[in-house]
Amino acid sequence: MDIYDAMSTMRAVRRLRPDPIPDDALRRILTAATWAPSGGNLQSWRVIAVTDPVKKQGLEQLYRPRWEDYIASYDTRIAAMRPESQAKARRGLDAGTYLATHMHEAPLVCVFCFNSEGLTITDSAQPRPSVVGGGSLYPAVQNLLLAARNEGLGCVLTTLLCMEEANVKALLEIPDDWHTYAHVPLGYSVASGHGKLTRRSLDKMAYKNSFGQPLN
Repeated sequence: MDIYDAMSTMRAVRRLRPDPIPDDALRRILTAATWAPSGGNLQSWRVIAVTDPVKKQGLEQLYRPRWEDYIASYDTRIAAMRPESQAKARRGLDAGTYLATHMHEAPLVCVFCFNSEGLTITDSAQPRPSVVGGGSLYPAVQNLLLAARNEGLGCVLTTLLCMEEANVKALLEIPDDWHTYAHVPLGYSVASGHGKLTRRSLDKMAYKNSFGQPLN
């Protein structure tokens, strides 16, 4: 695909068919992840391609209660939205609930792990949450998402399972000094899947020379 077409149509796809992903497509997708930049080119991340039905069921059992807790607090937020926004938000929640109850059917769940020893976290002393370490980790996830889009696969980045890290590590036999940071179910979409995105316009997101100054 044209890279701009891929990026501008890469929706979060949560309704996935159980059809298997061809091995050659899987290797292309995972290879794309390895091309991502990282601090010092240390690549302090790994990805576990989970296809085993028992392990996928285990991930779903850990994910589902976390999702249920998440959406329980969402009703108040939706009630404050405009009617058209409410409908869209509820469709998104419905799709999320589908994933939470059908994750075991996805042919593949990619679990991304990291080792903090290879990260240069230059904002660790700042009086705010540290985020710089993610700059060496999440580009690999984005590469994987774009490659999946190019292969005609649906996917979505999730992080709720990070709240169950100890259990995920036990399930997947992840060493003590490695930790989880992203989980990506992949598969062919049940419905149309990808399409035009809804995002804030460029003039609201980009400034020139100083914060808040118009780009043009």
